[in-house]
Amino acid sequence: MDLQLSGVTKIFEPDIVALEDVYLQIESGEFVYLVGETGSGKTTLMRCVTREVVPTRGHISVGGYMLRKIKRYDLALFRRDIGVIFQDFALLPNLTALENVKFVLEIMGLSPKETTERASEELKNVGLWRRRDMYPPQLSGGEQQRLAIARAIVNTPALLLADEPTGNLDPSTADEIMQLLLSINAAGTTILMATHNPHFVDTYRHRVIEIHRGRVVRDEEKGRFDANGLC
Repeated sequence: MDLQLSGVTKIFEPDIVALEDVYLQIESGEFVYLVGETGSGKTTLMRCVTREVVPTRGHISVGGYMLRKIKRYDLALFRRDIGVIFQDFALLPNLTALENVKFVLEIMGLSPKETTERASEELKNVGLWRRRDMYPPQLSGGEQQRLAIARAIVNTPALLLADEPTGNLDPSTADEIMQLLLSINAAGTTILMATHNPHFVDTYRHRVIEIHRGRVVRDEEKGRFDANGLC
């Protein structure tokens, strides 16, 4: 799924400029790192892409959907093609691992049989099948993040937004999560990943978009985390 931002500006009341005149074109199948200091506008940009936030000015097109004019019914269909991974996991603590993943498919109206089959298969893909009956608080941080990824991709999204998916994990576990994201991208899913982790950006070289105070200040193919770093 491709996305395009044209002159996107977002101002929160009373006068907080979160994004300013952002122009971006991301092609289907790309893996893009979104970097920048805390408060630079990365999360706001992602929330605009999911239409949780409506820009003050400008236009966003995602997979052919014009988000400013999208109708409620089409918005629901559009969001089925998008997966979101949150830094804090955002899991439902009173549901088991399997139930957390099934929940997404149940909302989509799939049959109980298909819901169970697809959720089970996704848990196997992320290595959590043996943890399927455990609740999120019983899982390690890495397992919770794997569960969050399973939930985000169980509907086979064309676009995956990952907001600091390795931020709360130890280096070894974080690398396992990164490998999982790379495999998802290799299967054709477009990934936009906000990160503060220079190791991943410099090791797994992909396009880097840097935001500073709401503006895009750098857009590099196979870039490094630090614009001044040696290639």
